[in-house]
Amino acid sequence: MILLDTSIWIDVFRARRPLDLEAVVDFDEVVTCLPVVQEVCQGFRDESAYRRSRDAMLSLPIVESPMDASVFLQAAELYRGARRGGFTVRSSVDCVIAACAIRHDLEVLHRDRDFTALAKVSSLRQRTP
Repeated sequence: MILLDTSIWIDVFRARRPLDLEAVVDFDEVVTCLPVVQEVCQGFRDESAYRRSRDAMLSLPIVESPMDASVFLQAAELYRGARRGGFTVRSSVDCVIAACAIRHDLEVLHRDRDFTALAKVSSLRQRTP
């Protein structure tokens, strides 16, 4: 199973030259988590596009819903581990996404250097398209 980061969804929803997701992953293997849903949906200015994206995101299987405090504590440990390892993680939300992926043994597909750093200090499986 594959958890797509917001950076991939941005490429998918891009107006000009969108990423052909089906050329990169088997869509039946795609899952999401609520932090990704939030990040994707908050990026739309147009109300109609927002509603379409919200409905599309919520139709995917969602891991860690509801989210337990242990997810956030694991995210904090990931952030701290990266810092101890000499890596700067720019987004604490990426740590929450990574924690969701680790807890469910998911691979994260991304275009975000935070996941590359987090994989160096944890069991996170990640790749870029």
